[in-house]
Amino acid sequence: MELRHLRYFVAVAEEGNLTLAAKKRLHTAQPSLSRQIRDLEYEVGVQLMSRNAHGIELTAAGKAFLDHARLALAQADAAVEAARRAAQPARKTFAIGFQTGQEMVWLPRAMHVLREELKNIQITISSDYSPELAEALVRGQIDVAFLRFEPTFDLCYEVVDHEPLIVLMPSDHRLTSRDAIHPRELASEIFIGGSNKATVLRAVTEDYLRRCGLDIKLDHGVDNLAMAMSLVASTRGLALMPAYAKNLLPWSVVSRPLEGEAPTIDLVVGYSKANASPTLKLFLSRMDELVACVSRKLGDHADGSERNAG
Repeated sequence: MELRHLRYFVAVAEEGNLTLAAKKRLHTAQPSLSRQIRDLEYEVGVQLMSRNAHGIELTAAGKAFLDHARLALAQADAAVEAARRAAQPARKTFAIGFQTGQEMVWLPRAMHVLREELKNIQITISSDYSPELAEALVRGQIDVAFLRFEPTFDLCYEVVDHEPLIVLMPSDHRLTSRDAIHPRELASEIFIGGSNKATVLRAVTEDYLRRCGLDIKLDHGVDNLAMAMSLVASTRGLALMPAYAKNLLPWSVVSRPLEGEAPTIDLVVGYSKANASPTLKLFLSRMDELVACVSRKLGDHADGSERNAG
């Protein structure tokens, strides 16, 4: 078994389609990809995938294999990164990652809290989707990240915020007249939610709908917020997304809170326990101060909004 077999398998599992995986992710011919998957299944000794009308579906064995395949690939990449770092002169750097959109809230306060301590260190900032940030942490490409809890990666997490889910809709949708949206309204609309790749959002959404007694199937699964907003505007559907989406909405999309107790999705700070960086240790020691600082800022903003509305 070679690493390329694992990469091909993960690509097909995440795309759910051999042709898409071959064209979009792997830049190879579909028959060649099918042959590689068959070779992998022969090596493992069990069927990992089955075809259906919608594309590719993982078997129970395939689902179990997927988590380990991702971890093996991440560890291989981490070994390469560690070797490259060891061959370079030591540099005082600290790399922070943010789930796209979260940097608008957390980056200014993080830099304020740590400005004096980090003034002699080069800070690099990256913005990406949560699974990619988790993978970058495992590989040692970044030191710390604000992301979702990604259970398939061996990382340490500290919860810094509980974000309620909100409803995104077209700016001229009939429900914009409501102050809050009852969950049953979702049943009569095109529904947009997290894809298989956005595992945390999808799990929180499915649990919420189940608790509300609603049997709603996704019409469109999205990997990221930009895709969600595009689909809301183009299909005139409704989407359940974390509250930070309000920071990024275009004119064509608006948000409303859910009626009643909304489900929440955790924002966490993640890091690798193998990272011995003293700067990371310092950063983590100031997390309570950082969280309090952001909470005050958000509270002041909310109070100001209420006064302005009044």
